[in-house]
Amino acid sequence: NLTVNLEECDIEVLLTQVIGEFDERLEKNQLEVVVDKPEHPVKMMADGRHMWRVLDNLLNNACKYSLPGSRVYLTLTEDNGEALFIFRNTSRTILNISPSELTERFVRGDSSRHTEGSGLGLSIAKQIVASHGGRIWAESNIGEGLTVYISIPTDGGIISIKDSVDNGK
Repeated sequence: NLTVNLEECDIEVLLTQVIGEFDERLEKNQLEVVVDKPEHPVKMMADGRHMWRVLDNLLNNACKYSLPGSRVYLTLTEDNGEALFIFRNTSRTILNISPSELTERFVRGDSSRHTEGSGLGLSIAKQIVASHGGRIWAESNIGEGLTVYISIPTDGGIISIKDSVDNGK
């Protein structure tokens, strides 16, 4: 079981910190990160440690599996009480499985991958995102790379007692 300690997080700051942790690896792999985010802070109720792990897993995968010399696009938006993260990169090899299988345990995107890791990264991210009331999914088109989407309610998926009383629930 996953214990989630919700606190107000500025998710943009968290994203910036995680990217900073990967500066050397991104440079080593000749990857340029292009970030698109709102001008205002995106605050959400989340467990910062767990959200760090999600973002860390996705950037780790980008470093391992992106085509060297390409860009990794990270987009953060907020709409209707949802924070949406979009991670897009060009894979160095063509996936031999469906994008939906990438979030399953012990699965890697192609059989030729001999890098470190257990194949649990996106599965763990999926569990963490679900524990925050969100969802994660992936899409892939040949020649266009992989796009991973994460949508999480900014209120942490929790309806407060006050909100329930105020709305007559």
